[in-house]
Amino acid sequence: MKNVVLCGFMGSGKSSVGAALAALTGARFVDMDRYIEKQENKRIPAIFHEKGEGYFRQLESLAAAALSKESGQIIATGGGAVMRAENVQAFRSGGVIVLLDVPLHVVQRRLRGDRSRPLLNTRDRGRALRELYCKRLPVYRAAADLVVENRGALPVSQMAGRVWEAVRALPAFQENAGPTG
Repeated sequence: MKNVVLCGFMGSGKSSVGAALAALTGARFVDMDRYIEKQENKRIPAIFHEKGEGYFRQLESLAAAALSKESGQIIATGGGAVMRAENVQAFRSGGVIVLLDVPLHVVQRRLRGDRSRPLLNTRDRGRALRELYCKRLPVYRAAADLVVENRGALPVSQMAGRVWEAVRALPAFQENAGPTG
């Protein structure tokens, strides 16, 4: 089975949908942020604080390359992972990229009170969130082989089922489908 790579804005449900999708398919689930934290033995906010965003993005690229060498995985990327073309190429080399497209108002609701997001730790958090969302959305859409919309009302298990149905229908995925495909 090819990898299914979930991309999308922070708070779009990549990790929760990814875990549910892995349970549904029997595939291995990898959360890239947790993978990087394990490699560095530090939480993401600490990496940002101590070494900066540039260093973190390099770690993200190394993780994308390493994870893309294996197959049969559900990979939840970090929100900025597909902003680098090299990461998109790595992900595409062994899988399909699925955008979990969630409207800004849903993201705002989900992230309210969440202080663990380094890129939102600014004086005007709302503005930072809007600007980052507007900057990233076109890149997400360009990187994605498939876009699955969620207006915020679907339970995680239903969203995972919806993603799996859409992925299985892709000709590129069917060419390399294994026993779970």
